[in-house]
Amino acid sequence: MLSYAYVGAVIPQPAKEGNVTNLTWTDVYRINGSYIRGFAISDENEKWYVQLKIKSEQEKLALMNTSLAGMIFKVDAKEVPKRPMSHQYAFEMDQYIKSNGAVGQIQVEQYEVIGKVEGFLAYMAEKRFKMKQHIQKTFPLSLQSEAEALLIGSREQMPSDTQNAYQTLGITHLFAISGLHVALVVFLIYELLIRLGVRKETANWILIISLPLYGFIAGGAPSVWRSVSVTEIVLVSVLWKKKLAIDDAFSISLIGFIWLSPWVIFQLGFQLSYLAAFSLIYSSILLKHSTSYLFQSLVITAVCQLIVYPILIYHFYEISISSFLANLVFVPLFSFIILPINLFFLFLTSISTSLSHLLFLLYEPIRTLLGNFIMYLGSLPYQLWNPMKPTLLIVFIAYMSVIFFFISIERKQKRLFSIFLLLLPMITIQLTPYLDSSTKITFLNVGQGDCIVIEMPYRKEVLMIDTGGLLRFEQEAWKDTKEAYEIGRQIVVPFLKGKGITKIDMLVLTHADADHMEGAEEILREVQVEEIHISPGSLDKEVMRDLKEEVEKQQIPIMEKRAGDKIDSNYFQLQYMYPFDSDYEGNNDSLVLSMRNNYFHGLFIGDLEIQGELELVEKYPKTLKEITLLKVGHHGSKTSSDESFLAWTNPNISIIMASFDNRYGHPHPEVVERLNDLNIPFLQTGKDGAIEVKVTKKGEVFVTTP
Repeated sequence: MLSYAYVGAVIPQPAKEGNVTNLTWTDVYRINGSYIRGFAISDENEKWYVQLKIKSEQEKLALMNTSLAGMIFKVDAKEVPKRPMSHQYAFEMDQYIKSNGAVGQIQVEQYEVIGKVEGFLAYMAEKRFKMKQHIQKTFPLSLQSEAEALLIGSREQMPSDTQNAYQTLGITHLFAISGLHVALVVFLIYELLIRLGVRKETANWILIISLPLYGFIAGGAPSVWRSVSVTEIVLVSVLWKKKLAIDDAFSISLIGFIWLSPWVIFQLGFQLSYLAAFSLIYSSILLKHSTSYLFQSLVITAVCQLIVYPILIYHFYEISISSFLANLVFVPLFSFIILPINLFFLFLTSISTSLSHLLFLLYEPIRTLLGNFIMYLGSLPYQLWNPMKPTLLIVFIAYMSVIFFFISIERKQKRLFSIFLLLLPMITIQLTPYLDSSTKITFLNVGQGDCIVIEMPYRKEVLMIDTGGLLRFEQEAWKDTKEAYEIGRQIVVPFLKGKGITKIDMLVLTHADADHMEGAEEILREVQVEEIHISPGSLDKEVMRDLKEEVEKQQIPIMEKRAGDKIDSNYFQLQYMYPFDSDYEGNNDSLVLSMRNNYFHGLFIGDLEIQGELELVEKYPKTLKEITLLKVGHHGSKTSSDESFLAWTNPNISIIMASFDNRYGHPHPEVVERLNDLNIPFLQTGKDGAIEVKVTKKGEVFVTTP
C-alpha cells in the first residue's frame, strides 16, 4: 500500500517581474561578499527583506564605509518566490521576515543611490556606525568582535566556532546586551553623576533622556528595549513620587512593546528576554531564602534555565547541561570585569590611542588565554542534551510542570511529586523517537546534491547516504563571504538535531563528488559517526582531503565497499549492488545500496549513469523487478534513468534530488517524460522540500512532504 500526503507543501512560483521603486534602508542590514542583505522601506511604506547585488569592489568599499540607514536606492526589484524549506527543522526565512514586520523578500540587481533621509533614527544609526568604525580602527583584531557585541550589540564579526563554543556552554546570552548589562551601565552613569555633584533628581532626568539614546546605540534588540523601558518607567514613577512595583513596570513595558510592534512576539529574543525577567521577578521569595551569593547565583541560574528550557528545545532542539556551572563563573566575570574593561577601553581609545595601545598589550594576551580556555571547555563532549523537537502540546505541558514546580518549592509542598512532573515532559521528549516502530527514509532538500537519512524501527540504527555539499567555483576575492556557506553545518546538522539523532551508525558516501560528500566533515564534528563506507579508490581524490583529515583525527573506521558486500541489520537486507571493479572513474562507480524485506525494496544509486543502470539489470534481473522506491540517478540528468531500467524496476515512487531552478536543468525534460510515460510517480526535493518515506510495521508505505 502506498499513500501520499502533502502537508502544507509550498509550490515554488516564478519571481514576479521587475518593478522600479525606491527603497529606504533601515539600520538592520549586513554587507557580506557581493551582497547587501537587510530590511528596507518601500515608497508604499512596506518593509521588505532585500537582497541587493553589489556592482563592483569599489562600490562595495564605498558602501561599507558609510551608514546605509536612511539611504534611498532607486531599484529594479523583483519579488523572490517562496520555496519549500530544506526540512521541517531548517531556518524559516518566512518566519524571520514576519518577526521583523516585513511583508516579503525582494531581489535587486540594478540600483542607483539617489539620496538620504535625514532624521533622528538615521542620525542615531550613523552614530552607532561611527562607534563600530572606531572599534575596528582602535581595538586589536582579536578583541573587536567581543567589543562590538558588548558595546553596540553587533555579532556580525564573531566567528562561528566561537559562537558554537559559547552555545555549548550555554553562555551565548553574554554577547547579547541584557538587563544586567543595561543595569550596570545605568549604575555606572548614575554613580558618576552623583560623584560629580549632580543632584539625584537631575541625575534621574539625565538617565531618562539618555537611556533611549543608549538603546539605539546598543542595537535596539528586544532585551535592550525591555530593560531600558522598565528602567524608564521606574525612574518616571519615582520622579512622580508614585513608584511602581517592578512587576507592574514589566507588564507596562510588555504591553507597550507589543502595541508598538505586534510582530515582535515572533522574535525568540523577545520571548526569552521577558520570560527570564518575569521568572526572576516572581521568584523573589526563593531568592530571599538564599543565604549566600553563590547559592543565590545558583538559584537565579536554575530559575532562568528552567523557565526557558521548553522554548529553547522547541527552537534549537538542544540544551547545554553545563550551563548551570558555566553561568555561575562567566556571568559575573563578563558583567563585572570584561564589560567594564571594554567600556573603559572605548573611553580611553577616544582620548589617547597611545595609552590604550600600551594597555591593550597587557590585556589582549590575558583575554586570548581566557578565549582559548572557553574554546577548550566548549570542545568537551557530552555537554548538550539533544532529544528531539517537541510538539507544541509537549511545550505547553512542560511549562505547566515548571510553574507547578516553582509553586511547590515556594510553598514547600509536594516537592517529590512536582519533581516527577518536572521530569515527565523531559523523559517523554527523550523517549519518543525510540518508541516508533516504523522505518523512516528522509530525502533532504540540500540543493543540488544528495543526502538521505534512514531511521530503523525504534531508532536502533541510523544510516546516512551522502551528506550534500556545494560545488565551489573560483571568483574574485572581494565577492568571498566572511564564512563559507556549509550544507553540512547549516542544513544537515539542524535536521539531525531536530530529530534527536546524536549517532550515525553508518555513513555511506556513494562517490567523490562535492555535492554528495563535501558536507561530511561538518557532520563528523557535530554527530558521532561509527563507520564510513566509500566507493573503491575514491578516498584519494582531492575533494576527499578535508574528510580524510577529520576521519584520521577522530579515528573513524573508513571502508571501501563493492558489489556483494552486505551490512548487518535487524530489519532489512542491506547489500551493495555496485560497483563491480576497484577502479574509481566517477559517477559510474557510485555505491548502489539495496534495502529490502518482504514488503519493501528501496534502491539508492547515487549518480549512477545509464551504463551502470544496464549492468545492474543484467546482474540482478529478479531482484530489481518491480521495486518500491528508487532514488533516481544523477539528479535526473539526461545521462541517467534509461527507459529500460525504469521500465524494469518500475518503482512505486521515485525521488529526484535536484535543487529548484538549478543551472543544470535537472531533472532533464526527457527524464520527466520517461517517468510520465511509464506512469512512475516522482517527487523532486527542490520543489517538494524534504521528502519522508515512512514504512510501517505492517508494510504500509506513506510519502509526506513539509
